[in-house]
Amino acid sequence: TFAPKAGKIWEADLTKPYKNSIAVPTFGAQVVYERTPDFKTNQGHFTLGRFAIGEHHGTHIDTPMHFQNNSKTVEIKNRDNRTLELLTPKDLTGPIVFIDISARVQAELDRNGGVQSPDISKTNFTNSSNNVVTVQDINAVASKLKNGVWIVANAGWSRFYKNPDFATTPYFNGWNHPGFSKAACDRIIELEDKNGFRINGIAMDNIAIDSGQSGAGDKADLVVNSFHCHVRGLQRGWKFVENATNLGQLAEAKTGSCKLFVGALKLVNSTGAPARVMAECEK
Repeated sequence: TFAPKAGKIWEADLTKPYKNSIAVPTFGAQVVYERTPDFKTNQGHFTLGRFAIGEHHGTHIDTPMHFQNNSKTVEIKNRDNRTLELLTPKDLTGPIVFIDISARVQAELDRNGGVQSPDISKTNFTNSSNNVVTVQDINAVASKLKNGVWIVANAGWSRFYKNPDFATTPYFNGWNHPGFSKAACDRIIELEDKNGFRINGIAMDNIAIDSGQSGAGDKADLVVNSFHCHVRGLQRGWKFVENATNLGQLAEAKTGSCKLFVGALKLVNSTGAPARVMAECEK
């Protein structure tokens, strides 16, 4: 968070970060914090302030309203179109079905000395590679998928999140990063339709659930056939938790024992919000 410039309430002064914080704008402007007048008492005073923050900043939840389909991509009649205040505790909690691809991701990075590269000949996180969440990963947990579960995928990617030059950092990696492939999301939907259930959503430690290739689209311009899981999943009522962290700890828990809690603010008309996300597990 950053102090605003004098006379310009929500224009951040990036030269004065609070508590040595780092600018991480993600999708939207940098967070700005303004100290408002103190509330005084005869024994001292209360300090108060307010934030200007993007709905999809940091670890956050996407609501079904977040993506609006055009006539070509609508698949669900009377689709789920809820904003954040309409989500219930049942929407925001649920059993975790855990997928861990971090070993495969690390092995791919190790091919390039442990360093990410946007060049797929050096580190390949395309949908045709085995370094994303694949159909095989979904098939491996298919028997665990049912109403209300959260699919949580760990790629070990969150360690690349903070960087002063966020827009060009290896977290994006030139839209060459792990995530859910198009085929993996299609497989989840196929299982839902076949078996008559609906997952609560997906959580992952990357920028936008989709793999970089799915996110960037066929022409890498964020316009053509972009964000496949968002296009198909949100209209079904899925929710997404993005920019999650510490997901590797779930691998230490007793299999099938973890439950997800998404601490999202109840903001009216919001398509998403920063969230404090926790899991409760047995060892």
